[in-house]
Amino acid sequence: MATRRGFLIGLAAAGAAPRIGWAAVGSPAYLAAAREADGTFTLYGLSTDGIAKFRVPLPARGHAGAAHPIRAEAVAFARRPGQFALVIDCATGAVLHSLTPPERRQFNGHGVFAAGGDLLFTSEQARDTSQGIIGIWDAAAGYARIGEFPSGGIGPHDLRLMPDGQTLVVANGGIATDPSDRTKLNISTMRPNLGYMTLSGTLVDRVEPSPDLQQNSIRHLAVRGDGLVAFAMQWEGQPGMAPPLVALHRKGQAPILAEAPLADEIAMQGYAGSIAFCGDGSEVAITSPRGGRVHRFGIDGVFLGAVGRADVCGLAPRAGGYLASDGLGGLVAVAPSGLIALARHDCAWDNHIIPL
Repeated sequence: MATRRGFLIGLAAAGAAPRIGWAAVGSPAYLAAAREADGTFTLYGLSTDGIAKFRVPLPARGHAGAAHPIRAEAVAFARRPGQFALVIDCATGAVLHSLTPPERRQFNGHGVFAAGGDLLFTSEQARDTSQGIIGIWDAAAGYARIGEFPSGGIGPHDLRLMPDGQTLVVANGGIATDPSDRTKLNISTMRPNLGYMTLSGTLVDRVEPSPDLQQNSIRHLAVRGDGLVAFAMQWEGQPGMAPPLVALHRKGQAPILAEAPLADEIAMQGYAGSIAFCGDGSEVAITSPRGGRVHRFGIDGVFLGAVGRADVCGLAPRAGGYLASDGLGGLVAVAPSGLIALARHDCAWDNHIIPL
């Protein structure tokens, strides 16, 4: 297991040895950030049954991560708004590279590898205007920053690589924030969108919520192998409303809103924290840590049911359903029959589980 000392000396040792593959760290299926019982922060590699395959320290609270497709290497992003993204050797805990956004910029918690792991794309925004930027880093050249392009909106958060390997899909949340305290500045005029763009930044397609749902911030994404995109939303409008919090979309088509019955929608408290397709892609689910619920939907948008779990948020595909995490250290399987306890760790899981 990695130590704090290994973390601190990692930068100096970054180039000293060839990188190893994921099999050398137990072939984990997922990455997840957590806060330990002693208040420190870590990045875990997890098996499909919730077993810790590795655990490496982080200097502050993590949010999401990006796993290199070949090397046992992960980029851990700071909680939004963040000023660090650390490239970590998951075998030793060494920090191979420390990425810093350009001046007057911030990382927004998510990133994704492309080009077989040679490029890293990061979600960013200008601190003064909240205009979205996608940063481009050359992972094959020591994570040198080599370019950027507009995200196509305000306040981008999640981004994913489409199955064609040539297109990014970006969740532009639409919320402008004060750079000092994250006060939301434009709720009455916000315009979130889902944007598709090439790896060089050319816009391919963009969709926006209908006018009555323009205060539904698009936050998180899931992509199925055939290009179907699911996106999770967080309501910023009048409290007590119960808007749909998930939609499905294919490029060139209108989105399909997936809506739960009114009582179930109210129970979500306007907040979807994570989203994932199930293991075989036949359905999609969202979590709400505020509501303590998981909602399942068919890919036609039909509500399939809800299960309760206190402070549930992280969600990822798993054979037979999903893997979910909570703020009490629990890892559970979500199946059509309900929840199955898998493991509990002495930590509080952060918002996301990242499949490798």
